[in-house]
Amino acid sequence: MNRRGVKGNAIAIKKGSIIMKKTFKLIDLDCANCAAKMEDAIKKLPGVTGATVSFLTQKMTVEAEDVDAVMKDVVKCCKKVEPDCEIVL
Repeated sequence: MNRRGVKGNAIAIKKGSIIMKKTFKLIDLDCANCAAKMEDAIKKLPGVTGATVSFLTQKMTVEAEDVDAVMKDVVKCCKKVEPDCEIVL
């Protein structure tokens, strides 16, 4: 993990397209229920192929063809569920 809280990029090939996977540190995620709501909401975003949000580890993993392109929408989505939670980009 680098000093900004982002774990290195992982790249996989799924169904003929390249999928990026990035892990981000979360600050002030307050409950497991909120983590589950965030995860469900992120998975519904266009361009996102997978997501996990862990209350226990305070980390979020996003899978997409271009993770950087969807992160603005991911942040908005998370703020709706948990306004105090910060994603370390």
